[in-house]
Amino acid sequence: MTSAQIFGARAAPWLACLGLLVIWQIAALLLKNDSFPTALAAIRAIPLILGDKEALINILASQRRMTIGFAVAIVVSIPLGLMMGRSRAVASFFNPLLMVIYPVPKAALMPIIMLWLGVGDLSKTLVIFLGVSLPVIYHSFEGARSVEEKMLWSGAAMGLSAAERMVRIVLPAALPEILTGCRTGLVLALITMVTSEMIARQSGAGNILFNALDMGEYDLVFAMIIIIGAMGICLDAMFEALRRRLVKWSEPQFDMPLSFS
Repeated sequence: MTSAQIFGARAAPWLACLGLLVIWQIAALLLKNDSFPTALAAIRAIPLILGDKEALINILASQRRMTIGFAVAIVVSIPLGLMMGRSRAVASFFNPLLMVIYPVPKAALMPIIMLWLGVGDLSKTLVIFLGVSLPVIYHSFEGARSVEEKMLWSGAAMGLSAAERMVRIVLPAALPEILTGCRTGLVLALITMVTSEMIARQSGAGNILFNALDMGEYDLVFAMIIIIGAMGICLDAMFEALRRRLVKWSEPQFDMPLSFS
């Protein structure tokens, strides 16, 4: 790629955001609806949120719950997905359970989880865990299935145990697919985090958003949406940079630019 093409590829996401803001501003001026503030009004409200100590504590609480739920899901889901991919017995046992949970919106489970665990951090973290786990399990499963049997036979011939073959052969070979699932899970972690906080409104970014909506402060509502979107973009960009470092050897010829990285 030429330098002009590289610059164009990097500038395209920013230009798209700028274009969206311009369309938003024009639409708000034309509609003149109090519940639909202009883009400039929403942007001016961002410092009001970020400059408020209580709001920052709420946002950090959201990040903490999201990090814990994501990390626990990764620790549990990757080994489970790999074992399902390499063992028919393990897959046969867990697949029906996952098929029952998969189509159910995780927000729909929130009232039941709240009934059992209350409205504190544990219930919200559990919903995030459930939202992240399924895509990570699926991609780990697919990554493990794609490992060539010859590689495993060679490992067995070299005296590697089943556990050693899983760690030294299956895991590295499946890593690109696993990281794809983790990237998907990261986005779902943000979505389920906000959704759970909207339902169990005690603290967090979702609580700030709905409190502003109740008070009719629509500029703050849209400002919070921008902040949440920016959080997602930053997290995705950081994860994509990490992914490229870990699996640079398996970079595809063309990858849809889903982040600003």
